Amino acid sequence: MAYQAEYIWIDGTKPLALLRSKTRIIADGKKPAIWGFDGSSTNQATGSNSDCVLNPVFTCPDPLRGPKDILVMCEVLNVDMTPHPSNTRARCVQLATKYASFEPWFGIEQEYTLLQDGRPYGWPESGFPEPQGPYYCGVGGSKMPGREIVEAHTLACMRAGLAIEGTNAEVMMAQWEFQIGVLGAVEVGDQLWTARWLLNRISEEFGVDASLAAKPIKGDWNGAGAHTNFSTKQMRANGGWDAIIAGCEAIGTRVMEHIEVYGVGTDERLTGAHETAHWSKFSYGTSDRGASIRIPWAVAVDKKGWLEDRRPNANMDPYAVAAIMVETVCGAASAKKAPAKVAAKKAPAKKAVAKKAPAKKAAAKKAARR
Repeated sequence: MAYQAEYIWIDGTKPLALLRSKTRIIADGKKPAIWGFDGSSTNQATGSNSDCVLNPVFTCPDPLRGPKDILVMCEVLNVDMTPHPSNTRARCVQLATKYASFEPWFGIEQEYTLLQDGRPYGWPESGFPEPQGPYYCGVGGSKMPGREIVEAHTLACMRAGLAIEGTNAEVMMAQWEFQIGVLGAVEVGDQLWTARWLLNRISEEFGVDASLAAKPIKGDWNGAGAHTNFSTKQMRANGGWDAIIAGCEAIGTRVMEHIEVYGVGTDERLTGAHETAHWSKFSYGTSDRGASIRIPWAVAVDKKGWLEDRRPNANMDPYAVAAIMVETVCGAASAKKAPAKVAAKKAPAKKAVAKKAPAKKAAAKKAARR
């Protein structure tokens, strides 16, 4: 019997890309092959040259359909099979391959806000709920709207075989979080985008939108981030503390380059308040949620482990974030390990032996005969 394959891809909408998907019916025994779509409708092509290619890169069971149906995460290619300009995965693959010996691992904490009719889900129609305080990891009554959506999404991720590690309510009412990892640089992007698609798809059934806005509600309310936990095998090894500090220092040399790919809304979210460091400054510290990078206390005790970059926004592209972190940290470590080139020493110049002029030599011989 044929089965359904839901092809999922990231479009070219700016400043924030959107997820798109469509269903393909595939004959029993066949695997999902490359497919196409109209790029002129997704901000990825013009009407006069609209064809784009969907290349399957990750598949998993579809937890919302039948037992044989699957989800197919795709990268977008041009018709000549080169990466489309909107394809950030291709660069992530290149850097992950280049620095594979470092075995970089990622765990991403994806925060999101449930919205209904433009307001956070469960908020009063006018005014505001009680100030932040009881909502983080809270339980009970009207304080925790959206839990049924969270539970449905968690179960769907588990049934799909995604590396979901946990969920929790966040600091602002109607704000939640799930964690994906620990995975490689490319794999964490594949699975996080798939989990985001499932979140949006499940939210449809409740008449709710799952927003990844960095600052969904202005004022004295927490923003939404995607705290990115990162390590290399050197950091995870015994005595890895020095590698962790070196990683923090390396990231600190490229502050603005990282901020540029950490998502939209940085200036609104990273203000220096609400458990954030200011976007224009860089710092790191143990257990410091007001630092750019937090080193967990357990890591400080064990002197090995990982670092947590708290600056990426909820709407960040995990392929782009993983790529720049690998490039920065592993690149700096590679440069440090490379042996310094010793300049070749020039051989000392030989002293020239002075030759007597022929005329003087003849005169000397003549004098000797006398």
